[in-house]
Amino acid sequence: MLDAAIQALAQMASPPFRALLIRSIALAIVLLIVLGIGIDRGLVALVERGGAWIEIHAGPGAHTPVNILEWMVAIAAGLGIVAGAVFLMPAVTALVASFFVDAIAEQVERVHYPADPVGTAVPIGTAILEGVQAALLAILIYLCAVPFLLVAGLGLLIFFLATAYVQGRIYFELAAMRFHPAAEAKRLRKHHAGTLFVAGLFIAAFVSIPVLNLATPLFATAFMVHVHKQIVRRRESTSPPGEVGSQR
Repeated sequence: MLDAAIQALAQMASPPFRALLIRSIALAIVLLIVLGIGIDRGLVALVERGGAWIEIHAGPGAHTPVNILEWMVAIAAGLGIVAGAVFLMPAVTALVASFFVDAIAEQVERVHYPADPVGTAVPIGTAILEGVQAALLAILIYLCAVPFLLVAGLGLLIFFLATAYVQGRIYFELAAMRFHPAAEAKRLRKHHAGTLFVAGLFIAAFVSIPVLNLATPLFATAFMVHVHKQIVRRRESTSPPGEVGSQR
């Protein structure tokens, strides 16, 4: 698995990957900006309505205190958006990966597995749907992990492990669906959940590095292409014919 991570990192410096890297980073930044603006506008509207409600019920004398409160909330909201961008990064990069999974995976397959058939491109609608579902799952799991962040050390550990689970699941399925129907890819993922959790630890470490984590779709997809190949080859060498699962 370490070899797979090294191969993925090494290929990121190749010219085809550099072009994909620029496009994926641009899309990730756009999504983060759109999310940030949406969250900011929503918070501003909520604060303004809340302030108006207080003034109506507390009288004109509450105007200045309310303005001060709104100003403090606005600052807190701004800081919260920055923190939220870090929190949302794994989910955003997973969504970005759904747009580029086939281009990234095909480069890896052609360079490292030239004797093997190239995978079949996942329909863009299916890939985006999987990406959206994965992003929503990531957000849900992270929200469940947030209360533990109040406990120093333990919270960060739980958040890291949650990221490893989500990222391992998301990227393996995207890579596997190039060779298996979606249901088979999910079954394969469940059967090798332990291996993929360990693989997810590599991705969680990568996505934890500021700025560099914008390249997560490339590293994680390339990495999981290698992991998927290793799993399938191991199963083929130890299982009777026909037991590995249907291919596309």
